Amino acid sequence: MDPAHRAVLRRNTRFLSAELQVSDSIVPLLFQEEILTEAQVEHIESQTTNSRKTRRLLELLPRRGPRAFRCFLRALDDFSWVRDRLLLDLHTPGPGAEPGPGPGAGAGPGAGAGSTDDRQLPESVLQRVPSDRELSRLASRLGAEWELVLMDLGLSAEALFRCRSDHGLSAHGAALAGLVQWRRSEGRRARVQRLLESLQAADVHPSVLQDALI
Repeated sequence: MDPAHRAVLRRNTRFLSAELQVSDSIVPLLFQEEILTEAQVEHIESQTTNSRKTRRLLELLPRRGPRAFRCFLRALDDFSWVRDRLLLDLHTPGPGAEPGPGPGAGAGPGAGAGSTDDRQLPESVLQRVPSDRELSRLASRLGAEWELVLMDLGLSAEALFRCRSDHGLSAHGAALAGLVQWRRSEGRRARVQRLLESLQAADVHPSVLQDALI
């Protein structure tokens, strides 16, 4: 792997570990492209948390040849904001992206601390449709309440069952699939305000949504 590509992955390890779910599509595509061996896939999947799976993948990629970084970027179709950040870091001289305040840097506990204390989101935010990145960040924060939130948003029991069965043990993947389905079915009516109402109905603190929108 090119040293510049290796440096981008190293600078963004913490960010990638917080944002990615590698089992659903990223690892399978890298195996299909012969970047990863079957043994390496099994080693990644043996890790007990998604964050550890991502970190193990990032440890392997720099040693997997000149195509590894390009194939990794191609595998990020479901995480377009992550790919955009890596490309921005790659083409921006100067300090790395890891400590920066850019989009998606929600892993730092101090990020946006003022906003989480404020129960009011601006009206301009409440009236817009959430992005893919924001839905993914919200899905990763809902925990066991994701089904209650999606039921309040109007998803049927059948739709919830499909989300669970399609994503196995990945609560993030199931919640994200449901949120994307809600946004697709509601179109321009799928606004942040409606998400906030459903979180409150499920007794989820508004800061969960606020953190996802930082």
